Amino acid sequence: MKNILEAKFVVEMGKTTANMYRLGWDERNGGNISCLLDEKEVAEYLDLNRVIRTIPTGFDATALIGKIFIVTGTGKYFKNVEEDPENNLGIIRIAKDGTTAELLWGFSDGGRFTSELPAHLMSHISRLSVDPKNRVILHCHPTNLLAMTFVHELDTNSFTHTLWQMCTECMVVFPDGVEVLPWMLCGTNEIGEATAEKMKSARSVVWSQHGLYGAGKDLDEAFGLVETVEKAAQLYMLIAHLPRVNTITDDQLQIIADAFHVTPRPGILK
Repeated sequence: MKNILEAKFVVEMGKTTANMYRLGWDERNGGNISCLLDEKEVAEYLDLNRVIRTIPTGFDATALIGKIFIVTGTGKYFKNVEEDPENNLGIIRIAKDGTTAELLWGFSDGGRFTSELPAHLMSHISRLSVDPKNRVILHCHPTNLLAMTFVHELDTNSFTHTLWQMCTECMVVFPDGVEVLPWMLCGTNEIGEATAEKMKSARSVVWSQHGLYGAGKDLDEAFGLVETVEKAAQLYMLIAHLPRVNTITDDQLQIIADAFHVTPRPGILK
């Protein structure tokens, strides 16, 4: 067997969580990540017949039976993942009953996966139904985006339009827009279900006064999505109190979409 600590999916999780902590997106133990892994690749590092223990997921994930994920742990600080991945990460497989996770590696101190795993699994099901290449769900607390949810109306079309106007690349990176949820209690199946429903139409979902869920084909794409949404929110917060002399017009947003061959979310551009 190869050394699991040298596996690309473990190394990338360490680098990504370290960057997210450094950027202030994941203070303390805030935020969580789950990545759908390729079974053949995992088998190069682990004996897939060896189950360390089983953990109830709190959700019927029948649609994901047999799927293997690497996930961050509950109560774990992102700043510690890179230094001690075996304690702060876990590799799990959804068991045949659909409601149990089989721990194949990690959580070495007896811990378990993030409390928001049900929300992640629900979002994975939604995104995979839309785009089978979407294998990553990433949740974090970007500072400026959170601030924006206190001062901007919480309407998906309006919120998306404002972000699109902040910088040219926004239309290119998230033409599907950002879905917006009102404040809801985190760590519940209710917010997971609401997020998963929104994930059917967009790769990013804002949890008002809390954070952001982002999806992508890999960690780089999901990270880049969040990075771009947060940059747009930062620009908005810098200018929201000032008179706007210039802006990117709807006609110009359409020009960007045409040039980069993307389709803007319907109903936003006039």
